[in-house]
Amino acid sequence: MGEQRSVKFPQEVVEEYAALGVDLHAMFSAGHLGTRMGVQIVEASAEKVVGTMPVEGNTQPYGLLHGGASAVLAETLGSVGSMLHGGISKIAVGVDLNCTHHRGARSGLVTGVATPVHRGRSTATYEIVITDEQDRRVCTARLTCLLRDAEGLKG
Repeated sequence: MGEQRSVKFPQEVVEEYAALGVDLHAMFSAGHLGTRMGVQIVEASAEKVVGTMPVEGNTQPYGLLHGGASAVLAETLGSVGSMLHGGISKIAVGVDLNCTHHRGARSGLVTGVATPVHRGRSTATYEIVITDEQDRRVCTARLTCLLRDAEGLKG
């Protein structure tokens, strides 16, 4: 857990960031929380973000995948999609997350797939479907991010 594999980004996105002197692969991660929870981003574009997370280490006292862990995976994936939609001049800030938990998971990996519901100038909304290794739906989430100007936010 914790070591981020190379993320598959669309080449045009990598080139856009590189033109501004930003190494997208070096910059990108699931964040400190996502890294501690073993979140791995497999594929990332504004149209689709795919990631996995182990159940082990992310359970509640009954041994089931913690609902909060599903929320972390969902927010991570939706935020990445929103960030890529907004481009280099915007940052994505989550403002609304809801999760419906359909079934428990006790072992293995869960996989989340985030797809856009709305991609506007100031907000982006993604639906995130999380499934177990048998492709059974564990959780359905929706995340809305505010797209803020990145200028002046670094430092």
